[in-house]
Amino acid sequence: MSSMQFGIFTIGDLTTDPKTGKTPTEYERMKHILKMGELADQLGFDVMAIGQHHNPPFMVSGTTEIMSYIGARTKNLILSTATTLITTTDPVRIAETYASVQHMLDGRVDLTMGRGNTGPVYPWFGKDIRDGIPLALENYALLRKLWDEDVVNWQGNFRTPLQRFTSTPRPLDGVAPFVWHGSIRSPEIAEQAAYYGDGFFHNHIFWPKEHTQRMVDLYRRRYEHYGHGTYDQAIVGLGGQVFMRKNSQDAVRDFRPYFDHAPVYGGGPSLEDFMEFTPLTVGSPEQVIERTLGFRDYVGDYHRQLFLIDHAGLPAHEVYNQMEILGTEVLPVLREEFDKVRKPGVPDAPTHATLVAKAGGAVEKRTPAVDRWTGTRAEEGNSGASELY
Repeated sequence: MSSMQFGIFTIGDLTTDPKTGKTPTEYERMKHILKMGELADQLGFDVMAIGQHHNPPFMVSGTTEIMSYIGARTKNLILSTATTLITTTDPVRIAETYASVQHMLDGRVDLTMGRGNTGPVYPWFGKDIRDGIPLALENYALLRKLWDEDVVNWQGNFRTPLQRFTSTPRPLDGVAPFVWHGSIRSPEIAEQAAYYGDGFFHNHIFWPKEHTQRMVDLYRRRYEHYGHGTYDQAIVGLGGQVFMRKNSQDAVRDFRPYFDHAPVYGGGPSLEDFMEFTPLTVGSPEQVIERTLGFRDYVGDYHRQLFLIDHAGLPAHEVYNQMEILGTEVLPVLREEFDKVRKPGVPDAPTHATLVAKAGGAVEKRTPAVDRWTGTRAEEGNSGASELY
């Protein structure tokens, strides 16, 4: 098995196909995303990540529901998020719902924390966008406490206090899902990821490589500072965008209408300029391989590479075709080549199994003789309970 994880991510946008003028319905798009998950597993992808939004043109708001469905119909695929809105989602609900999915999918779950890209979502959920960074820091600190401690007493600035609260279910095997912190431009989030020894994920889409390099370098230096490992051992993930044909001329010709008309690109630079200054790769499978291998030159050995391929109005059949090319022609070469040059001592990408091993093995699966919260046994814990029945 490769030391790296490769996969896809979706933001669930509803975008008109500029070639046909057709916009998928929410039903069609949902079914499309579910099929992508099954196909990803069949093609040997390691990960599929699903974004959380609460506004058009995006139609995915319930990430855990989609993760659960895909997870139940796959065998090996890790289900993740791209991203979980740590600022506007109650940390208690995050703790409960992702631990639930973790149990259902035998640990094939992790998540990426982020602040999102939509300003109005803050007041919709009773928050102030000016509190974005403080919310991200406080909410995540509470989430960690909820996963790490059986009984939580807590008081903060952005939600009601908790007194003797237990988040259920408890994390599978006593080990919380692995967390990536996703950020494009906020050094505070890179610092947060480093502080906890978590992963740092840069979406690596709209920015030049120099910017990505600076953010990853900051995270790596602070990861080492906090004593979690060496600079090279820090856990890094990257995004990216690709579109492929057998030869590059056909790829550019076929993708250009989608690039020129997709809202995500904003009618800014030309396709050629965008490919030159950002990691967007439109070309042959060989060009995608070469470009992706080059990411290591400026971020070092990293652990997760996710590709965005179902955007800009591309029809479902084209997305499946891109996944087929990626899974059969690109990923096998990337796995082999990245493993060849990996520095000694760089850990493999985190999984539930590696986290359990790091924690010293799974907790013993048994019912405790004494309730760990009340200090009593169930049959004698409430002497008056029998009188009620």
